[in-house]
This record gives sequence, C-alpha cells and structure tokens, in this order.
Amino acid sequence: MTKEVTKRKRVKTAFKKLSQQREVPKSLFVLIILLYFIATIFLKKSARISNQPITFFGYPTTVGAFTGVFAYASNVCLIFLVVFYKKIGFITSTIILIASLPSLILSIVHSGRMDNIAGVFSTVFTVGITSLLLLNSRRVERYQKRIQEQAVTDGLTGLPNWFALSNLMELLVKKGEPFALISADLNDFKSINDTMGHDIGNLVLIEIADRWKTIADTGLSGTDDFVARVSGDQFAILVHAYKTDDDIMDAIRIYREALERKITVNECDYYMKACFGYAEYPADAETAGEMSSCADAAMHEAKRIGGANSIVRFSPELLESEQTFEIERKIRAALEGDGIRCYLQPQYTIDHKLRGFEALARLVDADGKMISPVDFIPIAEKTGLIDQVDLKVFRQAMEFLGTACKKNPDILVSVNVSVRHLMKNNFIEEIKETLVKHQVPFKNLEIEITESIMIDSAGKATTTLDEVEKLGIKIAIDDFGTGYSSLSYLNDLPASLLKIDKSFIDVMNTSDSSKKYVAAIVSIGHILNMEVISEGVESEEQLETLRSVGCDFIQGYIWGKPMPLSDAGKLVD
Repeated sequence: MTKEVTKRKRVKTAFKKLSQQREVPKSLFVLIILLYFIATIFLKKSARISNQPITFFGYPTTVGAFTGVFAYASNVCLIFLVVFYKKIGFITSTIILIASLPSLILSIVHSGRMDNIAGVFSTVFTVGITSLLLLNSRRVERYQKRIQEQAVTDGLTGLPNWFALSNLMELLVKKGEPFALISADLNDFKSINDTMGHDIGNLVLIEIADRWKTIADTGLSGTDDFVARVSGDQFAILVHAYKTDDDIMDAIRIYREALERKITVNECDYYMKACFGYAEYPADAETAGEMSSCADAAMHEAKRIGGANSIVRFSPELLESEQTFEIERKIRAALEGDGIRCYLQPQYTIDHKLRGFEALARLVDADGKMISPVDFIPIAEKTGLIDQVDLKVFRQAMEFLGTACKKNPDILVSVNVSVRHLMKNNFIEEIKETLVKHQVPFKNLEIEITESIMIDSAGKATTTLDEVEKLGIKIAIDDFGTGYSSLSYLNDLPASLLKIDKSFIDVMNTSDSSKKYVAAIVSIGHILNMEVISEGVESEEQLETLRSVGCDFIQGYIWGKPMPLSDAGKLVD
C-alpha cells in the first residue's frame, strides 16, 4: 500500500472517529480477570478454613465471615467486564460463571455441602444481572451513537457539519499533512426561498449535497475529498492527497459542473451556480481557524469580482480584508444574540419642539465593545446581512414607539431601510406585522430611503413605496444631494420629507456659495411639497443659517446625541 493510499484511508476514517467513543484499554480487561481469579482463590481458601478464629480490628471473628466478601468481589468483577466491554465482557463473564456451576452442583450432590446452594443462586443471579446490563447498554449505545452522529452531521443534507470539518482540519494540522479548503457559496439561492418557499429550497440543497457527496465518495475529482455544509447555502470541500494547484482547480471544476446540471424539484427546473474560494495548508495558514478565514476571504473576493463561476485562490493581499471578515463574524454573532441595539437620535422643529427620533443601529460585540456604524454598516450591506440588521432595529424601535405614542400621539420614529430590505418580497408584511404587534399607528412611522434605491431598481422601489404610502406611513429621502440626484425621481416618489446630508451642513458657513447650495435644497424640497430636515447640526451658527433659509427640522449634537431607548423615553415623558 502506497503512502498516498494510506493517507487517504486516514482521512476517510477521520469522520467516523468523531462520532465514536474512546475505547477502554485492553489492559483493564486483563486486570479485572486477574482480580476475579484472586477473589475466587481467597473465596475457596476462606471456605475451607471458615471456622478458624481471627481478630479483625480488635474484634474476634472467624475466617468464614469474609467468605461472602470474596464472593461479592468476584461477581462485581464480572459485572464490571460487562459495563466496560459490553458484548465481549458479557461472553467472558458468562463462560466463567457457567464453568463454575458444575463444581458447585457436584459439591452439593456428592459432598452434601448445602452451603454451596447460595453460590449457585448467586451465579444464576449474576448471569441475569449481566444480561440486563448488556441489553440496557446496547440501548444506551444506540442512543449515544445517534446523538454523537447528530453532533457532527448536518440535519438537512446528511453531510458532515462545520464541527466535523473543523475537527478534521485540526487532525490534519496536528499531523502536518497538507490539504486545501474550498469555500463554496451558492449564488442567488435566497431568491428560491423567497419565491418558492423554504421547502423547495431545502430540496434543492439536498440534491446539491447528494451530487457533491457522490463525487467525494467515488473519487471522481481525482483527489480525496471531504464535503461539509457550513451554513444555509454555504458548503466547504476539504481536498486531500493532491499534488499541484491544478489538481485543486480540476476538482473545483468537477464540483461546479455537477452543481450546474439542471435540478428538477416538483416539476420545476433550477439552474444553480456558485462562487469558489480556496486556501492551502500550510502555505496560506498555520491553524484550522486561519484556514477557514483564508478560504472565506477568497470566496468573498470571488463574489466581489462577480461572475457566476468565479474561482479565487487565496493571496496575502486578501489579508487586508481580515478586519472585514472579523466584523462580519461579529455581525452574525450579534444577530444571533442581542448585540444589535437600537439607539434613537432626537429630531426637533426649528423652534426646538420634539418631532420624533431617527432609529440608528449600534453593534455591541461579545466583549461589550461598541463598534462604529461607519465600520459595520458597509460590511453588513456587502455581505447581505443588512436586511437582518434593519429588521432587528426596526422591531426594537417599534416596541419603543408603541409605548411612546400613548404618551405623545404625534411622536414619530424614522427608520432607515436598505435597498436589500426594501426589495424583499415580504417587506410590506414585515412592516404591518410589527406595527400591529406593538400597537403603533401607521402614521407615526417614517421610512428613510436613499437615492441609490431609485438608481438600483426604480420600478420596484416606486411600487413598494406607493404601497407604504397608502398605509399612511411617511417616507423620507435620506442624504439628498450626495448621490445621483434626479428631480424626476423626487417627483415620482411619494415622499414627504427631504433630509440634507451632514457633509453640506459642515461647509455651509464656509462660503456664500455653500450657503446658497443648502438654501437651494430647502427650496427644492418646499417646491415639491416636502418638509426639510438637516442632520449633523452642531453649532449655533449652523442653526441660525438653517433658520434663515427656512429649514423645517433639525437633527444633530446641538440638541441631542444618539441615545439608548431608556434615555429617549425620558424625552417623551
């Protein structure tokens, strides 16, 4: 058997080892048998001289008093054989017990030693106990095996899960054996769940898993592979026993070709594609955790480059994005827990009367450290997590607003909505469901959108916003003037508020032209029957300028910083 084949067999059995218990050492088996025979020898000797007087801890007794002790000790040894060694232990103990019966019976028949009747019953009783132990241990073993397999197996596809994959990587790292880790992320899979339902999406994932498992099990890729499902639509392939990078690329192409074949579910055809990124140990990383980060970095780069069939090999330049991936992991952890917090920044009329609040997302990591929105919001948008962040903040904001409206029926909360969130098929249902749950009147909610929404998908955005407006929800245009402003878009949108970006407010008083620019935005808003709010107002000079040009509302540090919900509630009281 060649060295390469030996390596392959080790990797093939690694997954099985993850779900197996550690074996009890054989030396203990020998020790228990030895103790049994020692106890038996002492039992026979004590029986022969049972009437011999002895002193035990100062108390007079006879040797016979210890006969029962040695009998119990020998039986306990046999019971331990079954407990530790299951079937083999049971067979061994049963043979020993049955072998001892003839001598006991003969001693009763020929010698008339009736005291040995207790020994016969003890032997039969021990056989019964060991039989029950064996049956029970088998039931426990089956249950434990099921639990252990579940711990390393993805429940939907039957593939190994992330835990199994990481354990295998750690094993290979410990042995110093080279391997490649491929991270594969399906393209546009979410659209299947959104349009066809999760049941169909699950069937598609199962079919993909079956195809890829067949490749790995049959060795069609020419390498030794281990396929795992990492998360919803992300898979990982560990490639082992390869010679060159070309072998890895060839393997990826085989998996890609299998993926791209038509998938038919419930008489509907689906055509799937994916982005692949891979890294190699030890060339790219020294630990299993680093390998995962490197492969993910390459996969994310493949997605950034675009193209349905991108394959990217990890390179040191991608390490610059490590902070990005770390923040992405923190976002995911925060979404699973309570790390996404809603903060509120007050908005006032130009005469300093509370209008309402803007809901802002804040990220708190596991160590309690606050991460700036400037750092995590772009990453949430890039990784497609922004709609989940939006929803977390929205639900907290509406819970606050439901209470605040009872104190002030005119109070508003303005919530930012990303392009991704707005384009969700169930966006309107999510909004309505949350408002009804927290008893929030629709008129007290304001949705903030950016101009980029209109650039990305004007038709669908306008249709969705029209539905929002019909519900009585207000619409505001955020960061006006920073993007590709178009008066035709403004005229088409059912918006009631125009928001001037902080960048214009910062330079507003530096020149007469800057002031006129802000005045022009205010004028445009009023011409289009919109009210205008300026964000980022920090000084009295800025406030006076905005008052002079007719700005309607103010938001900024001059009158209020972003604050926790509890502090915002005090402003409403």
